[in-house]
Amino acid sequence: MTIETIGTHAGEVYKALEGSDTRMLGLKGIKKVTKLKKDEIMAALGWLGREGKISLTQDDLDIIVTLI
Repeated sequence: MTIETIGTHAGEVYKALEGSDTRMLGLKGIKKVTKLKKDEIMAALGWLGREGKISLTQDDLDIIVTLI
């Protein structure tokens, strides 16, 4: 995985979050919408988190990602 592909995956995750009604999705929802692998999603979330574009909260069954 390169920096370029991580950035591309971050864009896909961002678009998935932006396209949801509530601007939030669980990891399972992100995986379903983007078709990315778990490690690709986690790298993308690191990218978006570093940019200050998301917040994470823990649910009983999932991690919820919200656009800020």
